[in-house]
Amino acid sequence: MSRSAVLLVLALALSACGAEAGGGEKQEITVWLMKDTATDEFVSKFESEFEREHTGLDVKIQIQEWNGITQKVTSALASTDPPDVIEVGNTQVAQYVASKGVTDLSGRKSELGGDDWIPGLAEPGAVDGKQFGIPFYAANRVVIYRKDLFEAAGVTPPKTRDEWLAATAKLDQGDQQGIYLPGQNWYTLSGFIWDEGGDLAEQTGSTWKGSLNTPEALAGMDFYQKLQALGDGPKDSDEAKPQQTDVVAGGKVAQFIAVPGAAKLVAKANPDLAGKIGFFPIPGKTADKPGAVFTGGSDLIIPLASQRQEAAYEVVKALAGEKWQVELAKTMNYVPNRKALAKEVGGDPGTAAMAVGAANGHATPNSPNWAAVEARNPIKEFQTAVLTGADPKTAAAKADEVITQALNSGK
Repeated sequence: MSRSAVLLVLALALSACGAEAGGGEKQEITVWLMKDTATDEFVSKFESEFEREHTGLDVKIQIQEWNGITQKVTSALASTDPPDVIEVGNTQVAQYVASKGVTDLSGRKSELGGDDWIPGLAEPGAVDGKQFGIPFYAANRVVIYRKDLFEAAGVTPPKTRDEWLAATAKLDQGDQQGIYLPGQNWYTLSGFIWDEGGDLAEQTGSTWKGSLNTPEALAGMDFYQKLQALGDGPKDSDEAKPQQTDVVAGGKVAQFIAVPGAAKLVAKANPDLAGKIGFFPIPGKTADKPGAVFTGGSDLIIPLASQRQEAAYEVVKALAGEKWQVELAKTMNYVPNRKALAKEVGGDPGTAAMAVGAANGHATPNSPNWAAVEARNPIKEFQTAVLTGADPKTAAAKADEVITQALNSGK
């Protein structure tokens, strides 16, 4: 080696040592978290404690708006200097992986406790057998009920679907609705379909096909129809039209299906109901297993173009680890990413019920084109058709055509 080359190597080594041990510049790590994922206090606490434990790193958490985030993340993944860690919706992982700009973290799964991840976050984070998205937090629907109306009817929170139908029938008396269930609550229908062993679409090789016109999916819709009939929910709209919490606040609804936070909106609209609201997991077909639920929430990804892969992984490892998972869950009433941590959030009844259901969580079909299905949402059209008297098989076949075309577009 020439004298000049030796001097260059020594200079670089001294520079590196000075930056790490001499209090010089730290390696800056940029993290994108979504708005309302965490409080300002949580973000500040994480940054300071993480930096204290990783003295060579400077974490900069930037809060992003959900509006327009898909294009922003897609552009970031295609750039040469993206953020180092990005929070993404769990059902969006496949779409971003299709860009070839996300780091494969399969080799880290065991170290991150992957064997215990809740399925509704882990499954959509995996594409073609590789783990790209690391589960961050989850939320799912539960049954929110009026404790006083249940007591007056002589019923208790059911453990099975059959018990649920029987209890709801007793609650559906006079001007009181046994349950408020809008006809197009397709996330709830999805759970019933998964309970039957079906799905919204199935993949064979690289080809997708809608699967509503199957015995399993039709059985799920049949149960939905029986439950929906025990109330006066509209058959042609979803939870937002009208806002179901406003309907429940009227005082004549015994139960409805939503994330636990909806109970606060009911109590805010009608303070007389505060203290009268309880929660239980959506019942399954048997008492030993809760009903399947759609798991909403987020995963963490590392852009492939990040020049700070190991440092980015340390951030992901911390956020997905037990300490910060419990902290975030308690702060925001989320479900932690691991089933074993459910007991850590048992102090809040709504979160506790949600955590039980999360153990049987699922996600929508893991296709980068799923957003195109939701844009029209033929599942809602299928529900309304059946609830208004159409032949279920005919309506399902029609919806399957739309799902199949959307999922295979661009091939």
